Amino acid sequence: MAATMSTNGGAACRLPPRIGLGTAVQGPRPEPVRRAVLRAIELGYRHFDTAAHYATEAPIGEAAAEAVRTGVIASRDELFITSKVWCADAHRDRVLPALRQTLRNLQMEYVDLYMIHWPVCMKPGRFTAPFTPEDFEPFDMQAVWEAMEECHRLGLAKAIGVCNFTCKKLETLLSFATIPPAVNQVEVNPVWQQRKLREFCREKGIQLCAYSPLGAKGTHWGSDSVMDSGVLHEIAKSKGKTVAQVCLRWVYEQGDCLIVKSFDETRMEENLDIVDWELTEEERQRISKIPQRKINLGRRYVSEHGPYKSLEELWDGEI
Repeated sequence: MAATMSTNGGAACRLPPRIGLGTAVQGPRPEPVRRAVLRAIELGYRHFDTAAHYATEAPIGEAAAEAVRTGVIASRDELFITSKVWCADAHRDRVLPALRQTLRNLQMEYVDLYMIHWPVCMKPGRFTAPFTPEDFEPFDMQAVWEAMEECHRLGLAKAIGVCNFTCKKLETLLSFATIPPAVNQVEVNPVWQQRKLREFCREKGIQLCAYSPLGAKGTHWGSDSVMDSGVLHEIAKSKGKTVAQVCLRWVYEQGDCLIVKSFDETRMEENLDIVDWELTEEERQRISKIPQRKINLGRRYVSEHGPYKSLEELWDGEI
């Protein structure tokens, strides 16, 4: 059962189950997504992560409806569904309509968690890369967050949160938020361990949720550095586990939620098998000494003509 936390607004929100299935797939693949999500529900997954930008909301909704119809779950309430508002809708007057469209796509009355996808604003209608300098507009964090809070007050989002926010951006958000973010979804893996951000979020009562816990190998921006790590291979061999399982267990032991992304049934089962064993202190120490570097730099959001003129500005020097 998912834990709950209280917000400053007095309402309690349910936190995501610790292991979720991500659905950011390359290209339009509604049928494979529907099948994978349905099978994942059968295997025991209850947390599913999507976004308007992924174009996978509809097949998730279809899979959830089929799971209820066939008795795999009793009701939609057994699932924890998260989605995200895209940069082109990160405007005060567009957040609520964007969420209503997400709910139509999902065929649901609410999402469990709705997040700002990036601390970035684009002109309405800009959904696909490549982006030009003219596509970017200043990000009015307060206006967008007030619209997110309205989504929460209307009951359309049981909780609200952010993605890719630094400590500095979270500090700014918390300075005016009536309802603080429940979750900050960011890149976390043994090659980018996020120690400073995790400590900050823990102090502020914000749950860290890890995307790309395996380094996003095979994506256009990902890296082999996590899955090819000699340290992780040695630990996996000694424990009789896969490298992926060692990575996921490490993230799990940090107290983070984690988003795994594989539609292969064997791997989906392996990714759930990280709960009933643990790393030794010596293994944790070895992982802590892995050289650090951020993999997902978000270069496409940086432009000399945009609000973020350098990676330093986008990440507030926290890389």
